[in-house]
Amino acid sequence: MSAEQLTYEAAVARLEEIIARLDSNQAGLRETLDLCREGKGLIEFAAAELEAVGQGLEELRLDELIERLDGAGPRAEPVAR
Repeated sequence: MSAEQLTYEAAVARLEEIIARLDSNQAGLRETLDLCREGKGLIEFAAAELEAVGQGLEELRLDELIERLDGAGPRAEPVAR
């Protein structure tokens, strides 16, 4: 799967396959190294995807707050007695 086709969900699914293979204790030394390298790359990809989504959610919250503030208009100050 190329980097252009990789999704968060696909990365997580592949990580689960890698973990299962490593847990089976059937991978040789070289395969274990290759799987660990692949897993590291997938973890980095997934973390970046989560960060991007988190940033997008934060931006949505800021946009919503700005809209609320813009829609509220000036507020009257309470009269001191």
